[in-house]
Amino acid sequence: MKVCTLAFASFLAVAASAKTVTMTRATLQDKIKGGWAGQTIGCAFGGPTEFKYNGKIIPDETKIVWDDTRVKHYFDTFPGLYDDIYMDLTFVEVYERLGLNAPTSAFAHAFAHAGYPLWAANQGARYNILQGMEPPATGYWKNNPHADDIDFQIEADYAGLMAPGMPQAAAHYSDAIGHMMCFGDGWCGGVYVATMYSLAFLSNDVNYIVTEALKSIPEQSTFYQCQADVIAGFKAGKDWKTLWHEMQKKWGTTDLCPDGVKAAFNIDAKINCAYVIMGLLYGGGDYTKTMEVSTRCGQDSDCNPSTAGGILGTMLGYSNIPDYWKNSLKSVEDIPFIYTDISLNKVYELGMKHALQVIAKNGGKVTAKAVKIKAQPIKTVRLEQSFEGMEFVRKIGLGNKGIDKVGAIKFNGCGIVIRGHLRTKDPNYVGEVEITIDGKKMPIVKLPGNNHARSNDLYWNFDLEDGDHVLTMKRLNPEDNVESNVYSYLTFKKKAK
Repeated sequence: MKVCTLAFASFLAVAASAKTVTMTRATLQDKIKGGWAGQTIGCAFGGPTEFKYNGKIIPDETKIVWDDTRVKHYFDTFPGLYDDIYMDLTFVEVYERLGLNAPTSAFAHAFAHAGYPLWAANQGARYNILQGMEPPATGYWKNNPHADDIDFQIEADYAGLMAPGMPQAAAHYSDAIGHMMCFGDGWCGGVYVATMYSLAFLSNDVNYIVTEALKSIPEQSTFYQCQADVIAGFKAGKDWKTLWHEMQKKWGTTDLCPDGVKAAFNIDAKINCAYVIMGLLYGGGDYTKTMEVSTRCGQDSDCNPSTAGGILGTMLGYSNIPDYWKNSLKSVEDIPFIYTDISLNKVYELGMKHALQVIAKNGGKVTAKAVKIKAQPIKTVRLEQSFEGMEFVRKIGLGNKGIDKVGAIKFNGCGIVIRGHLRTKDPNYVGEVEITIDGKKMPIVKLPGNNHARSNDLYWNFDLEDGDHVLTMKRLNPEDNVESNVYSYLTFKKKAK
């Protein structure tokens, strides 16, 4: 299928400035189905390699299995693989229950109390919410050091699918939810993805979708700069593996997430989004090539083809996803995703319902057979950057010592993150740790033993004066059946002006 339709892309640019775009309801439904189906396919295809190839390409000789049973196989054996989908469905369900003006508190409550496990920025946000903090503070980097992670980027699909041809609306529906768990590059990743989805309803040119959507992101941000490097490399005619190595060298070690600093593992939004758009650009509208490239880039190799597959599925429509990929869905489309009561067929229906509501709310018209979409120009969202004015100094291993055996930590800088955990079989236990810095007591740190409510890190503070500091830790309520381990600490300093 040829997708390089510059004439259509030009039409979209004109339409988005002032005009309405008409499509049949059947076409709109087909594209919404394609978006949700494409995500699910990508998850299943990339699942077996997720974080098994960190900082390296998955070799061509490594076969990634695909057949008509793959999607059902993971529904049966590893349903948690579909976290990209069921996380989205949390927000879809709240919109369905409370409408388009649902308050942020409703999303926060649903997200924090959902039965599924979370990691990275999502778990940081859940911990903050359960400790009484409210969004958007829950996603702000000083409260959530994982704010630049991929989390909202892989959950923003709902916003773009709700807003066909309306990128401003997509950004609007991204704001409250996205800032619940992310900030800076993490927030930008979600906005960019949602915008690509929105444009995919009206353009059949994948190059246009990728490049035009980037206008939603401030040029000063590192997220923008990373994606711009991919686009420039593609336009220069570089093969994708050459470009991958260039991106790895420039951006592959810039992750300041506590898990990713000085590690091959990288869950940073910008580099993983680079793999998404490499799949889209080098795939050229071909579903198979898109899946291969976005997956073989490595790192979060299920989430990245899921995002690429969802955007491309929206552009192509469900009916044009090749049967080779789509047939694997047929046996699961009526099965609810784990932790939800929503199946693919159900979200196809809800997605259509919410899209029609957003179209009408934003000046469009819905009739029995067609919709008229008041296409929106792209507006750049506000600039925000995590760890602004700061740079990483060093990472010191502590050999998994107990909290009370670490002793005084002497460091120089303006920020510190202490990595570690509490483990206990008592789900009701909440550890309390007294932190002193330079002899001054900090607010008591509460560390739930319950894995659902846990903190990602033992302690962090980015508001210190730049200089020498001494930090001590003391458990206030130790119990014999509670294990404490401290892995390492990371320090940060002010950037030289």
